[in-house]
Amino acid sequence: MQVLLLGITMPSDFDVAKTLDCKGESCPMPVVKSKSAVDDLNSGEVLEMVSTDSGSISDIDGWAGGTDGIELLEQEEGDDLYVHYIRKTS
Repeated sequence: MQVLLLGITMPSDFDVAKTLDCKGESCPMPVVKSKSAVDDLNSGEVLEMVSTDSGSISDIDGWAGGTDGIELLEQEEGDDLYVHYIRKTS
């Protein structure tokens, strides 16, 4: 599994408050569903989103980079799964 680190060294460095299953969904649904799930979190909580869409790596990165109130902590690739860790910051 390839891990793309964005400031956090390991997923164990944070607690996942919610896991969102977006397997089988294609753009834009992983982003749309992630936004909705993050909106339901409290500040500081982390969403783990699991996708089978390879495009979700760039889609989630772009969404997180252009959206206030969230931080993309890490993205993992492997076994046709793409896992994203997103923290709500406000």
